[in-house]
Amino acid sequence: MDKQPVDVAIIGAGTAGMVAYQRVRKVTDKVVLIEGDQYGTTCARVGCMPSKLLIAAAENAHQMELGKLFGVSAGGIRIDGRRVMERVRTERDRFVSSVIDSVEKFPEAHRLKGHARFVGPHRLLVEGNREVQAERIIIATGSRPNIPGFLKEAKDRLVVNDDFFEWQDLPDSVAVFGPGVIGLELGQALSRLGVRVRMFGVGGSVGPIQDDSIRDYALKTFNEEFPLDPESEVRNVERVDDGVAITFVDGDAGEKTETFDYLLAATGRRPNVDGLDIQNADIELDENGMPLFDPHTLRCGQSHIFIAGDANNSLPLLHEAADEGRIAGENAASYPDVRTGLRRTPLAVVFTDPQIATVGLTIHQVGERCRGCFAVGEVSFEDQGRSRVIGKNRGLLRVYGEYGSGLFMGAEMFGPAAEHIAHLLAWSAQRRLTVTEMLEMPFYHPVIEEGLRTALKDLNRNLSIGPAPEEGCTDCGPGV
Repeated sequence: MDKQPVDVAIIGAGTAGMVAYQRVRKVTDKVVLIEGDQYGTTCARVGCMPSKLLIAAAENAHQMELGKLFGVSAGGIRIDGRRVMERVRTERDRFVSSVIDSVEKFPEAHRLKGHARFVGPHRLLVEGNREVQAERIIIATGSRPNIPGFLKEAKDRLVVNDDFFEWQDLPDSVAVFGPGVIGLELGQALSRLGVRVRMFGVGGSVGPIQDDSIRDYALKTFNEEFPLDPESEVRNVERVDDGVAITFVDGDAGEKTETFDYLLAATGRRPNVDGLDIQNADIELDENGMPLFDPHTLRCGQSHIFIAGDANNSLPLLHEAADEGRIAGENAASYPDVRTGLRRTPLAVVFTDPQIATVGLTIHQVGERCRGCFAVGEVSFEDQGRSRVIGKNRGLLRVYGEYGSGLFMGAEMFGPAAEHIAHLLAWSAQRRLTVTEMLEMPFYHPVIEEGLRTALKDLNRNLSIGPAPEEGCTDCGPGV
């Protein structure tokens, strides 16, 4: 058996693994990057990029339907499902190829293909024919879809986002299980592309929303496009001749059965650590067999092993995976000098319409951190000037601040341009700005960001720092 001694072994060549590799290589050339599957990140292959391509098609179709609001008509709208999915795959493949090109620029001696598993704290067996002996190890094995057992009754009509984008055409109908980020984005996009969609949830959650006011608004809005029950009671899932029959309780209407072409399981993802023989790594595991680790150093206990990206199931977002790869890589390279790395202000965006954004602390975390001594500012976008001009006047923004200090603590939003407003809020939170300092920043007119100013003024007043917002503010201009 071939044996390969290295300073650092990295298991997984996704975003976290590649960033970790680049950091490690600045310190040592004795490094190996092990990949058990194909190159190309989750984001590029089956996540953020192909999903946004589908959403872009859906947004174009929806905007054409809204033309009559502006006195514009494009005539009959026809959606060519084959062309939609062809563009999704073509552009997706471009993104994937750029990732593959990056990996293939790494020295061949640093790349090892094959499934790795622990045979000891410092020893990895790769595909049974090579043993990697590593002084330090980084686990960056990513994640895969998690499918509850009863959904498997859909059999060959069960799909997850990992194979969703291989569709050659759009189906007539899809049942979506899971109103999380993936379910909401894909479900709404399919609906706007003419697919009959019904969405089922458990526990009442809608995306990442924690604020009840935002959740209620979002739930009402989504239900105007397609049925979404976040606390559904599903009685049966069965593969039938013409698709998947789902029996469920439909509110006051009682039990009913509907048949769909496919069942999309958007029921979360699970970390890929269960195939690593992690019990041989001599690190502490939780009751689910997941390594216990320090989120600031990514170190597993007091060991030489680090875990980064979706593999630790902490913050499954690309920018967080990149940050964790950097922290894990730097610490593995400098071990035993392990240091706390920079963790940025939490920021998440869901690309529905309206968009969902969460920034900083949730309303529950603010309550705990401030021991109840906080206030909320709010703005509705229904009458916000720029939003009305462009026909995007739906949504709600709520911002949270601390009594006494006036610090901005966090926000949730369901509304237009949330992806942009969320960045302004995240930067403000990371710089630890007060609400007053945020209001001293420039706001152009007319822009959607003026809605943020309205919410901040409301918060400043509720914190007993500023005056009540004026009606028809002459300094601001009309429509604010």
